[in-house]
Amino acid sequence: MSNDLSFNLVTDPWIKVLKKDYTESEVSLNELFSNSEDYLQLAGDMKSQDLAILRLLLAILLSVYTRFDADDTPYSWLDLDDKWRVTRTDNDGFNSQKLKLGDTWRSLYDQKTFSKKVFDYLNLYQAKFNLFGEDPFYQVNRQVYDQNVPENKKVAKGAGTVSVKQINRLISESNNSPALFSPKSGIEKDSVNNAELVRWLITYQNFTGVTDKTKVKSKDKFSVSPGWLYSINPVYIKGKTLFDTLMLNLSLVTNDSADGTNWLNSQRPVWEYDDINDYLQQRLNGVYPDNLSELYTVWSRMIHIDWQNGQPVIFSAGLPKLDSEKQFLEPMTTWRKNKDGVVYPAAKNKNNINVAMWRNFGQYIRTKEDNNNEKKDKNNHRIPGVIGWIQELKMHNQISKHTNINIVTVAMISDGNATSQSPYAEITDNMQAKAGILFDDEPMFENRWQDKIEEEVLLAQKVVAYFYWFAKDISNIQTHSEKKKSNDDWASRKVAQLYDELNQPFYTWLSGLDINQDRNVKIKEWRETLNRLVATQAKNIFINATADEIIGGKEDNIFTIYNKLRRNVYVCLGLK
Repeated sequence: MSNDLSFNLVTDPWIKVLKKDYTESEVSLNELFSNSEDYLQLAGDMKSQDLAILRLLLAILLSVYTRFDADDTPYSWLDLDDKWRVTRTDNDGFNSQKLKLGDTWRSLYDQKTFSKKVFDYLNLYQAKFNLFGEDPFYQVNRQVYDQNVPENKKVAKGAGTVSVKQINRLISESNNSPALFSPKSGIEKDSVNNAELVRWLITYQNFTGVTDKTKVKSKDKFSVSPGWLYSINPVYIKGKTLFDTLMLNLSLVTNDSADGTNWLNSQRPVWEYDDINDYLQQRLNGVYPDNLSELYTVWSRMIHIDWQNGQPVIFSAGLPKLDSEKQFLEPMTTWRKNKDGVVYPAAKNKNNINVAMWRNFGQYIRTKEDNNNEKKDKNNHRIPGVIGWIQELKMHNQISKHTNINIVTVAMISDGNATSQSPYAEITDNMQAKAGILFDDEPMFENRWQDKIEEEVLLAQKVVAYFYWFAKDISNIQTHSEKKKSNDDWASRKVAQLYDELNQPFYTWLSGLDINQDRNVKIKEWRETLNRLVATQAKNIFINATADEIIGGKEDNIFTIYNKLRRNVYVCLGLK
């Protein structure tokens, strides 16, 4: 145990940020919350790491501002102990409490700074943010680790370790595999300073995989968690500054629970447990977090770091996987239904890795169909909680209809192997539009911008389907075989190329929409763009036609196939 060492997240620099002059810097928690308006964004080693750290920062803010208002006064409906943990909540008067929390949010947003209570809170829990000591950050001490693993996995046995390079999600563990993201190789893979170690420790608890074999002792068998963020399709709102990003994702009121009820949750991040064994028991009992702070700081592993000659030796024991079924507390994900109608987070995988956000617009933004369904079944089609929060802020004039809302997704894709679930790729995407566009409150549902946009997305998919059959018909002429799998592969590749060409024009069109514009004019503008891009991609195939394609078969040649596509697209888009 390294009691003589100290590296405290509250006071020591470890968070990488991008400043307004576009230089990078490492800052402590105190510095970050003091100067968040001066930073553009987090600037860690990868975007997935930034997301994991963002959730930790939000856990801190939630733990403060669900207990104290912007003037640092405790709310009247709760009692706190000496560690500011909620001991009593008056659940009567939910609406008035909700309004008060909204006032807190608005005051902070207007002030562009966090109150003194944030720093008082960090000071109160400072010992829990030390990388070393008896209660090391995001770890357990040696005694606790040995208590909770089998005899043959205790620290003295030297088993159950993971290397530094394994918790570094940029690095391929195998020397024989390509390091997809890694700037390090060989012996340097295990080189790390304290700041890097903290960042990767947080990341690893969120994106873990299942290659390590040691488990926490349990009377019941369980599947090891690969990391919670692996099981969702992460979504957050990016602001103009880091302060804006923190505030726009700071959902002070939790509207969703597993049973669809509303309540004021008592926040309990992992560091607020007096005895970490109590936290471990919660995980072993399969108890899903009932508050955002705990969910944002949830562990996938019980970790102990043994320091030998100044270098970390990391012992890791798996904790049970969280069941994601109907866990609507999670605000940073889109949702899907399985074949049995059960709602789960719509996690990305290798098969849909190239599907841009706009193609699933209705998963992010509530449309007319959702509003109608919500009267019958709230869980029929859900949008991410963070976007619902922004919609509520706009509805209550907490943000302007002209505010740009930048919806960002960051997903680390696993290799899909059940026995490893190692990092395969990192996917980032974003779409931006004004709040008045995404949450248009025009009385006529069918005239609302969000519904118009969804119609254009569905129409674009229909047009691309026509393009697929165009490419498929061309490939059939090439091979004179309608059943060869290669035909489908070639046509699918051409469709993927077309979608790649559509992505940026659609995002540009979406971000340029304004609530006061003529809707029909702007829709025609996009359809003409779509028509032009489809025609360009088809012509690229046309001009490279072979003699066989020109001659064609018994009924079709490249000219008839091309003309059919143009006719279908023209009619579909209603162009004159």
